[in-house]
Amino acid sequence: MEPDRRLIDPERVAAAVAGLGDRAVIDEWAGRFAVVADPSRLALLVSIHYAREISVTDLAAATGMTDTAVSQALRLLRAHGLVTAHRDGRVVRYRLADATVHELIHRVRPHDSGPTPEGPDR
Repeated sequence: MEPDRRLIDPERVAAAVAGLGDRAVIDEWAGRFAVVADPSRLALLVSIHYAREISVTDLAAATGMTDTAVSQALRLLRAHGLVTAHRDGRVVRYRLADATVHELIHRVRPHDSGPTPEGPDR
């Protein structure tokens, strides 16, 4: 904040500055939101949310995308920390990375209009 700047309500400015916190965190979330802004990637996240864990082939069938397009999108979603993957034999299954992503999906597509995933972290 500029030292000579005239403020209308300094307490509110201080609260706003404190709320911003670390700018690196703001930049990280801006990148995540940019990734989620793509409709096909958002569809993948919603599908993963409802399936809990799902393979590339099954995601492609669920979303009407090709396996290649799903794989490319998942690489980007992983790079931004939105999904994680684990191997189950020869199959790699994807799931949402954390509770924050899960909550974001709840805001996009509330559970009362569809099936509810099971489990304590869902």
